[in-house]
Parts: sequence; C-alpha cells; structure tokens
Amino acid sequence: MEDVHTMPETIAPAVPPTPPVPLSALLAREDLALRQIAGPSHPGIVIHWAHTSEMADPYPYLLGGELLLTAGVHVPETARLHAPETARLHVPETAGPEEGGAPRPSGAGSPGDYFDGYVSRIVAAGGAALGFGLAPVHDTVPGALVAACDRHGLPLLEVPPQTTFSGVARAVWQLMAQARLAELRRVTEAQQSLAAAASRPDPVPSVLRQLAQRLGGHASLHGPDGTELAAAGRDPADGVRAALAELTAVVRPAARATDHVAGGPPAASRPLPTSATDTLGPTHLAVYALGAGEGFVLGVATPRREPGDHTIASVAAVLLSLLTGEHRSGAGAARSSALVRLLLGTPPAEVAPLLGSGGRWLVVHARPERGARPGSRPRPGRGDPQDAVAASALGAALGSPLVDLGRDVVRVLVPAGREPEPQPGWTLGVSAPVGPHDWPAADTQAARALARARATRSPLVRHAARPALEDLVPRADAESHARALLAPLAGQTALAETLRTWLSLHGSWDRTAVALDVHRNTVRQRIARCAGLLEADLDDPDVRMELWFALRQG
Repeated sequence: MEDVHTMPETIAPAVPPTPPVPLSALLAREDLALRQIAGPSHPGIVIHWAHTSEMADPYPYLLGGELLLTAGVHVPETARLHAPETARLHVPETAGPEEGGAPRPSGAGSPGDYFDGYVSRIVAAGGAALGFGLAPVHDTVPGALVAACDRHGLPLLEVPPQTTFSGVARAVWQLMAQARLAELRRVTEAQQSLAAAASRPDPVPSVLRQLAQRLGGHASLHGPDGTELAAAGRDPADGVRAALAELTAVVRPAARATDHVAGGPPAASRPLPTSATDTLGPTHLAVYALGAGEGFVLGVATPRREPGDHTIASVAAVLLSLLTGEHRSGAGAARSSALVRLLLGTPPAEVAPLLGSGGRWLVVHARPERGARPGSRPRPGRGDPQDAVAASALGAALGSPLVDLGRDVVRVLVPAGREPEPQPGWTLGVSAPVGPHDWPAADTQAARALARARATRSPLVRHAARPALEDLVPRADAESHARALLAPLAGQTALAETLRTWLSLHGSWDRTAVALDVHRNTVRQRIARCAGLLEADLDDPDVRMELWFALRQG
C-alpha cells in the first residue's frame, strides 16, 4: 500500500472542494475551437485553473494543475525557427531538485534546447497542459515545442486566433462552476438519502448500503477489535478487506494503545487521527473513527475518489456514530461503576443514581416484527455481531444506552422522562414508571405488554398503571387469596402463564398462540388442563374475573 494519510480532526466541510475540469470537456467546447496537437489525451487529465504567462521560466509562478496559456512572446529570436518534430535533442541535466529538477530554458543553443527546457520546467512545476496561441507573434506552433511536449508528456493545445486567452479562462471557470454545482447536488442528495436510511428499521445496514451506492464502492463497519461487523456494496478486489481492516488500526484507540514509536512520545499522548486514507492498486481506501473513541470504524473502498466523497462519507460517519456510540459524556464510566457495585452486592436503589435518571424508570421489551426481510432486521440472540449494533440503534432511538440483548428479546432501561414511541420494524412492550426497587416487577410488566402487543399486532403496548379493584383490597389479603385459588397450578409455570395470557386476550385461541409462540392446539390443551385442575368453568365471566384478579398478584 502507499503511504497512509491521516487527519487529526473529523471536520466535515460544509461543501465539497471545487472539482477540477477534464481537459476533454474544454476541448469539446465548440466556441473555443481548441485542438490538441501533442502529448497524452487520456480522459484522466484534469485542469484546476487557467493561467497566462509570457515568462521564459514559468516555474516559480505555477502552483500545479494549471492550463498555462502563452502566445510565445518569451521565445527568443534564435528559437523561433521551426525545428523538425522528429528531432532528437540532448537535454543537459543541469538543474538540481531545488530548482525544479529541470534545466532552465535558455536562448543559447538550438531551438529544441530552448523548448525542451521550457516544457520540462512546466512539467516540474506540475502544470497540467500548455495552450499556445496563434497570432500575433506566431502563425503556427513551433515544431520543436510540439516535439518537446510529446517527449515530456505534456498536453499541448493550439489556440486559434479568434479565441482569446480570457475566453479560455472564462470557459474553464464556467466548467468548474457547472461541475461544482453538480457535485453540490450529488452531496445534497446523498445527505438526504443517508438521513432517510438512518431512520429505517435496520439503520446501520441501510446507511452502509446507501453509502456504498452513492460512492460506487464498498462500505463496512468495523468493531473495536477491527472485525468487520457489517458490509454493503460491491465485493472488493482481493486483499481490499484485509487492507481496510489493517487501516482501521490507525484510528482505533485499542490498536494505538500498544503502538509506540522509538524515540517519540508514548502512543497515549499522541493525537489520535479520526480518519486515514490509503490506496491498494487502483482502489482508494478511507477509514473514519466513529463517536468519541469507542472503537467503531467506518471503512470505504472505491475505484475512484471524487471531490465530494469525503463530505458524503463524513455524513455517514456522523450518523453511524449516533447509532453506535455513547450519548452522554462519562456515561460509559458511570455504567461500569454501577455494574461493579451491583456485582459486589450494592442494592439497585443505591446504584441507580449513577445512571443519571431522576429515580423513575421504564423497562421496554422489544422484538423485531414478523416477516422481516432476511438480514434487514435485528435478530436477537443469534450470535451475529450485527445484532448488538441493531440493539444499540434501538436504544439510541429510545433515548437510552442501557440495552440488554437477550436470547429472544431486547430489553432497554429508559428514564421515565423519555416516553417511548413506536419504532419502525419493532414491537414494543413498556412497563409503568417504577423506582429501582421495583425493576423486577417492571421487567415482568414489560414482558406481558410485549406479549399483548404481539398478539394484537400493535407496535407498542403500555402497562396500565391506573387505580384498579385490587387497590381496594389489602395487599396481604389479596396475595393470600391468590395463593389459595391458584394452588392447583403451583409449580406449573407454563399453565399459569398460558391462563394469564388467554384471559388477557379475552379467550382468543389464535392471539394467545401468537403471544406465546405456540400452536393453538397447545393453547387449547393447556386451558383445558387449567380448567380441570382448578375445577372451574372458564366460560363463566365471574370465574374469569376472579382468576384474573388472582393472577395479577403473582
């Protein structure tokens, strides 16, 4: 790979840089009537600006990328003779690197010597092309100049008498303005499509797909250890995936922690770059650190690099940072402290203040909707690293980084001040607001709300917390009555839960089967078994009411 280029700060420009103009586009302008008579003509030649100079040595006045326009006023009388185009002239290597690595043009010697030195200085300065104007000094382009441009690989354009240099410069700026407008339009459309992708039910894969499509290449998300978590776009050439994974080490904190340059400062004290670029053959590579150093990295591999590509990739990096990163300063350290204290036996009520809520919390249970397109929705508990990213994205949408990816459900602990809203692609069950000491009860509430939401095909169901009949009965008496009534079902959790769900869904066999993920015949068998053990007529509404009251105490 080539030398890696890094940027210490992620500063996404508001607009992309002005794109250069292809030389072929300038030659296609019929009003200019320009004609290329020497040098290469491949479509990759571009012009960054036009500059007029009659200096015999233009090297000190060029920045690189110019179309240099000259009428040949600087050509000495001795060199105005036409040298044969096929002449092979010896060029003395008299100039050192500090002078541009090319001989200065001199009026002494043959015409070929002068033009060879003149063209070599333009090439050494990075000039993109040379435009030679006919009239008033020269009627034709000197043959020695044509030969020198061919030798040094500099495109040479013949500018006809009716075309002014100011007209050529104006055409260059017009083409640049058109290209800039087109690039701004491309960037704006890409920003809009990326933002729309981030709001989809599968935000991370959608953003990667949209980014790969907009850049015409390959996009990937890498974890803190460099592992590729998700990818989209064209399959890259051999070695590109490995090169991208290697390049992510430049911007990953974990990789830099073990990096030490001999004789230099420790890695931890050196600024960590937030982006880096490289090339592998014809493929352009770029990586972008996501968030405030959590270790996630966006990788991009494209066959070409357009002026607006960095802006588009930076927008994607910001969106992915929001989907995968921390949401509050110091939140990670506070959660680590809370976890350690819980493991060491500290009661939840004493740990909760570290999590930053006002003391009241909601528990949310979530499952992806049925009928999801393969790979387009999170699949909790399948072991796919992408599941954790999808769960984190759900947490971000609900306003909390406290996410648990369980075997068949995602659980999120949300501060009570942030009211959960339906999320596209997810079915949610939400508990009543509770204090830390009631977290287990809230977890049960959320699970039951989720089951009801799935059975009724509702995107979100909240646990009802309004005053009920049970509030009129002392809790101890209610629990004692429930234990006595439900004693025949003691130890048979599946029967009790089936009865609870069946009663909550008004005796619907189909919806109960959906909520419990079992066959409807299984539901019928369990309910019949409950009726036999309880010796009760479950079609009697009074019996149902009494059983429902008892089950709510459990």
